[in-house]
Amino acid sequence: MRTLACSICLIFLFFSNIGAQNSPDCRTAIPVCADILPILGTADGGGIDDFDPDVVRQTGCLEKGSNISANIENNTSWYVFRAGTDGQIGFDIEALPVTGTTITAEWDFAVYGPDVDCLGIGAGNIEPIRCNYEANNTRFTGIGINPENGDVGAPFLKQSQNTYDEWLDVKAGEIYYILINNWNTNFDDEPESFELTFTGSSVDADQNNALDCTLRDEFLGLDIVACEDDDPIVLSARNSPAGPDIANITWLVDYEDDGVIDNPNLASGPTEFEYTVTSPNSGRYFVEITTASGTPPTVIDDGGISITFFGTPVLQEVIVRDDLSDNNIVEIVVANPDGSYEYALNGGEFQDDSVFNNVPPGINTVIINDKNGCGTTEPIEFLVVGYPKFFTPNADGIHDRWNVYGISTLIDPVVFIFDRYGKLLKQIDETTIGWDGTFNGRPMPSSDYWFRMDYSRDEDGIIVARSIRTHFTLKR
Repeated sequence: MRTLACSICLIFLFFSNIGAQNSPDCRTAIPVCADILPILGTADGGGIDDFDPDVVRQTGCLEKGSNISANIENNTSWYVFRAGTDGQIGFDIEALPVTGTTITAEWDFAVYGPDVDCLGIGAGNIEPIRCNYEANNTRFTGIGINPENGDVGAPFLKQSQNTYDEWLDVKAGEIYYILINNWNTNFDDEPESFELTFTGSSVDADQNNALDCTLRDEFLGLDIVACEDDDPIVLSARNSPAGPDIANITWLVDYEDDGVIDNPNLASGPTEFEYTVTSPNSGRYFVEITTASGTPPTVIDDGGISITFFGTPVLQEVIVRDDLSDNNIVEIVVANPDGSYEYALNGGEFQDDSVFNNVPPGINTVIINDKNGCGTTEPIEFLVVGYPKFFTPNADGIHDRWNVYGISTLIDPVVFIFDRYGKLLKQIDETTIGWDGTFNGRPMPSSDYWFRMDYSRDEDGIIVARSIRTHFTLKR
């Protein structure tokens, strides 16, 4: 069912033309709502900055359109909505003529969600949950039912020319992103217009609340996570509740996001509709708009928008929780803990957990990957203080001596080696190359031997004495 109140439609369409109702970047998608009125949009963007068409066409339904050469970055616009109620949501995208009655646009779309991030979308790591890249023989495309020919949305079938996909079943609070793309047959990059109207049982039941309209109060957009080598992020004040009623615009920033404004005047003036944020200037950005009419006198997105730039992960430290234990628990700590990382030990599979058990003693390597696609470290070496569970002093050059790995990293270490009767056989320290399995020049037999290691370690600036007692095996 179309939810268009035409008696007020023209008023809203006129208003929409005043501000730039286009966002070429998912990170600054336009917040939308389904309260009575449709949205007049244009698409003249270049797609999300790192949106790779070749990658995306291989990771979702975007590669299934009838047009093999479909260019998903030619004339794009991004919108975001937050479900206000549980239920069913759809939308219609209607092509509008640029001049007269001639329609040259062919609109396609992709929907991502719920609750995904734009960085993952741009990197091709997140697949759309609905999309349609079919060649249009109708001026409508969307989710639900085509109001022009009655086609019911269905799972995508290539070359079916059904431009409608299945309804979305949503939960209140879920956030979804919509990419609207114009596969313009002349590729002239000229903006073309469409009308976006939300539909579905949720809209029919409660049109004013089916989509959470408070999202529009966050007119700078949702918080953004970006990579340090991404293109600059352009924030827009054009979608504020002030509309065209603007006397002055002032941009502010809280770099530490600690509630203290660090710069109350990044830019100011009656035409400062946009502000460009470049890497690595992470922070929470605000805009204050003074209205010309004085009603209300000022408009501000009170929550602002947090922008965080991430680069290649930086290792802060490796914490070995249990030196000289049987399981050697190791924790990898990254310098910026707010990122999303995964870790691989000694060339193994990546895991989300930064803690590893049973890490072998000696030199190990870890690789840290930013899951948002912002970079991967080279293998980083770290040392685990430990000991071999056995050694074979048979002069073959392999495991011929027993010693504590990483002993030189400890403070005042001394190791005492005993036989099973408690007889002291050898004393070694950090300057000793290890025990060769002899006592007074005589080879000791295959057996278990015990050792005690006394040492100190610095724990938060306090030198703490420790002692370890355990055993190992001599094999011949």
